[in-house]
Amino acid sequence: MSHHDEAGLETEETSNTISSRKVEGTTVYGHDADKLGTIESFMVNKMSGQVEYAVLEFGGLLGMGSDHYPIPWHQLRYSPEHGGYVVDLDKDALKAAPKYDSANGDGFDNARGREVDSYYSTFQTI
Repeated sequence: MSHHDEAGLETEETSNTISSRKVEGTTVYGHDADKLGTIESFMVNKMSGQVEYAVLEFGGLLGMGSDHYPIPWHQLRYSPEHGGYVVDLDKDALKAAPKYDSANGDGFDNARGREVDSYYSTFQTI
């Protein structure tokens, strides 16, 4: 559901900003244009307020058995052509990336963040 201001204009997106509600669920594509998954959530730096990672949900069925891959936000590029985000990965590279499964008590922590940053430092930013 979109929110509107007093003039009836949508307030979930401007030319430079977008609501997290609108980004969550957006498809992420690999450099080969294959669908890799969807953005489930964001990891935001508590001090700066900047988005550091987009958490990509991949696999599973109806949210069950899915893997969660934090991808550094600067690795994603919005593509109007695809109607989603593009990252310089393919499915094999994604499957080799650090992931977590919060359903099994395995979450995101500082050590996982360092592991993610190290892994993605070898990929170009697109």
